[in-house]
Amino acid sequence: MEGVLYKWTNYISGWQPRWFVLEGGTLSYYDSQEDAWKGCKGSIKVSVCEIQVHPSDFTRVDLIIPGEQYFYLRAINAAERQKWLVALGTAKACLTDNRTKREKELQENTDALKTKMSELRLYRDLLLQQVNKIQESSQAEMAADSGEVSKGVLVLSQASLRLIKQYISCSNINTECLIAQTSKINSKTEKDIPTEEADLPQEKQEEVSLSPTQNKEEKVTEEIQADLVVNEPQSENKQEEEDKVDTFFSTMSHRFSDIILEDDSGIPTQAFLDSCYAIVPVLDKLGPTVFAPVKIDFVGNIKKIQQKVVSDPESFPTLQSIVQHEVETEVTQVRNSATEALLWLKRGLKFLKEFLSEINTGIKDVQGALNNAYGKTLRQYHGWVVRGVFALALRAAPSYEGFMTALVSHEGDELKEGFTTGMHQDLDFYLPAMEKQLSILDALYEEYGLESDEIV
Repeated sequence: MEGVLYKWTNYISGWQPRWFVLEGGTLSYYDSQEDAWKGCKGSIKVSVCEIQVHPSDFTRVDLIIPGEQYFYLRAINAAERQKWLVALGTAKACLTDNRTKREKELQENTDALKTKMSELRLYRDLLLQQVNKIQESSQAEMAADSGEVSKGVLVLSQASLRLIKQYISCSNINTECLIAQTSKINSKTEKDIPTEEADLPQEKQEEVSLSPTQNKEEKVTEEIQADLVVNEPQSENKQEEEDKVDTFFSTMSHRFSDIILEDDSGIPTQAFLDSCYAIVPVLDKLGPTVFAPVKIDFVGNIKKIQQKVVSDPESFPTLQSIVQHEVETEVTQVRNSATEALLWLKRGLKFLKEFLSEINTGIKDVQGALNNAYGKTLRQYHGWVVRGVFALALRAAPSYEGFMTALVSHEGDELKEGFTTGMHQDLDFYLPAMEKQLSILDALYEEYGLESDEIV
């Protein structure tokens, strides 16, 4: 649906006529129908906003995303408002139903994956128990100098193999290597049985076949440990995993390291924006009040790019496609263009990357790390007013201990031995992926000559 609605702008201009278009669950508006080719002035997703009818004005309808966005609108008359209400309500209902269906399918797939992973861990533990029994039995026999090893313990039980085969038939997880290695262990064990048994009496052959020499026992044990290659960590690594503490970076909903970059296809727009949204809480942890201006600018640039995407999702699957489109239409220098927003967004991301890299090197001076990061990234683009705002924010930065405490998933985890190790491991994984995508964007802006030295 499309048509003219009056939008509240401000107390000076009041209600102004705008051309509105409802398409694909997004309500966008333009200065006029004739100016629609210039691009929308703004948009709002109907599925996530509240539709409110004014109690006394029969031409007014308000669309609100609490704490984020709002459209105060008036129709030409009550009948026209009713048409818009029906269209908006239908779009919201359809999108909500589809979203609920997708979320349900995602939850079901997630639950199924968790179940299969639990089953895989169960059979892994079963194999480990068998190996432990081999080692314990071998050590006990060696201590007793009896030279006998029970074949029932040394050779992994056929019942265990049957369970694993049964598991393979009912899951999609590849455990063929598990069975192959197990069979290899069994064959190695049987080959190590002495061949002299043929010369012994019948009653002794069975005993000899179960009793390899002491050197053979050691060889079998070493080969079992070397051949059981199922990505099973050694006891020390296992202990480190148990001690590892979840941090903010390991529990993020979206991470740059999760983005799949295919050759020559560009950076996926939505995945990149989701990862940008996910890193915003770091600014809150540095100081929700003093860093509020930084956060507002950061989030504002994300939203500008998001508005560009929702205006035509199929045309802008990657960040490169957005920049290329605006280069071709010669709007890159237009204020509030997506290209300009992405330029400042990547500068803000570089600031966060440099700061986190400083922390990851072991620096415990948060204020100093922030100052160094600011000097390397944003300072050259800021005038004295903005520099003053940053200087104020830097002086109010938290202590290292306070910042670390804010990065734990559960209160008290920062006191555990595995927290520092876990933090470094998470950052070692997160930061290179972030840097790689920033390098791609730098190359893109350099290719089109879009970098700017403008001071703000």
